Amino acid sequence: MAQETPEPADDPAADLAAAKALARTAAHARRKAAFAARPADSCRHLSDILRQHRGRPLSGYLPIRTEIDPLPAMAEAARHGPVGVPVIPGRDMPLRFARWTPDTPLVPGPFGAMVPEAPEWMVPGILIVPLLAFTATGARLGYGGGFYDRTLEVLRAGRPTLAIGFAFAAQEAERLPFDPNDQPLDHVVTERGVLTPE
Repeated sequence: MAQETPEPADDPAADLAAAKALARTAAHARRKAAFAARPADSCRHLSDILRQHRGRPLSGYLPIRTEIDPLPAMAEAARHGPVGVPVIPGRDMPLRFARWTPDTPLVPGPFGAMVPEAPEWMVPGILIVPLLAFTATGARLGYGGGFYDRTLEVLRAGRPTLAIGFAFAAQEAERLPFDPNDQPLDHVVTERGVLTPE
């Protein structure tokens, strides 16, 4: 007698990974179009919100590909307090943060981002977070490595840490696949304004 082939079991983790992969593909396309049409003053609202936290240690990022550029706001903040940029120490590890100024010598780092040549480590209380997509409720879709989620979890366990997503308004999604390990954003800043999830 032939044995019946069992039905494949549902795999929630695989389903979530597939949903996130589809969402990333769509988000990449939206961001690419927004980057091509970006206004000259995309950073104005980010500068405004950072002035409210002047002097507090913060980390920005050195943009790659079609990421919105936070460097003008970071340069202004660096005149009043410590500013860092993320460094990836290894797979599945939280980020570390190295001091940055507009004059810091840089070298190529992992994943195409530049990093300070001679890192001076610091711990930020504010993170400007790059992303592929966001929602009005503060959900964020990243690149899939989990670096910012791990980092925010560690930092928030030790002290209050503000996560500011920085993106083009066109990167907003109505909903995103959600993982319990995903860390929420406190604000999302775009070229159009500041969104603070309730």
